[in-house]
Amino acid sequence: MEFRPCIDIHNGKVKQIVGSSIHDPVENFVSPNDAAYYANFYRNLGISGGHVIMLNAPGHENYEATVNQALGALKAYPGGLQIGGGINEQNAREFLDAGASHVIVTSYVFKNGLIDYPNLNKLVKAVGKEKIVLDLSCRKSQNNDCYLIMTDRWQKFTDVKVNTETLEKLALFCGEFLIHAVDVEGKNQGIEAELARILGAYHGLPITYAGGIHNFTDLDKLRKLGKNRLNVTVGSALDIFGGSMKITEIIDYLNKY
Repeated sequence: MEFRPCIDIHNGKVKQIVGSSIHDPVENFVSPNDAAYYANFYRNLGISGGHVIMLNAPGHENYEATVNQALGALKAYPGGLQIGGGINEQNAREFLDAGASHVIVTSYVFKNGLIDYPNLNKLVKAVGKEKIVLDLSCRKSQNNDCYLIMTDRWQKFTDVKVNTETLEKLALFCGEFLIHAVDVEGKNQGIEAELARILGAYHGLPITYAGGIHNFTDLDKLRKLGKNRLNVTVGSALDIFGGSMKITEIIDYLNKY
């Protein structure tokens, strides 16, 4: 189990938002520091594999400012960070050449309530599966019996369950998974325990879990339910983003296992 840092960028600023509000963001924290500051901070701590997420969609008036922030982070920590947000087969190679270790894919593949396999195949052809991280953002189904992959900025359900079978199928097209628990993302109120248990049953590619961690009890619960297999990102609960959990203490805690 490894700590994976994050840098979320919206309107050209590093922020933490409530995940379920991504369509109309509710801010938890807006940093006075730029993305390169955090990239250097993570680099100095010796932690890698984190994700830079560009929250403005391509075409948005602030998209360019957000991209420039992201590129600054990649330049500050080449090979140490993954990047997501508006990634497709046309621009993926550019971000990798700019210093990203992987590209994180969401809306290009998961859209209109479906998984777009033709686009996924295009991306694999463009950069190779080992450079792709699939973001399987998910939430409880309407009848509450499973977790389903979400599309369209986390607003539309697919009929694809997050389980071992799905992960094994999608593992043919990527090198890692990033899984956001949408209903608890950014709320600082605890993890999705059932989802952690499902992910812990999978023996395959690396998975980073994101969503809801707000104290060390949550972190310990995730470690146990995920059978020490899941990597973890912590956002709004971190001291560097206005929270109470010290990043150095999290690293020390995970290094014990």
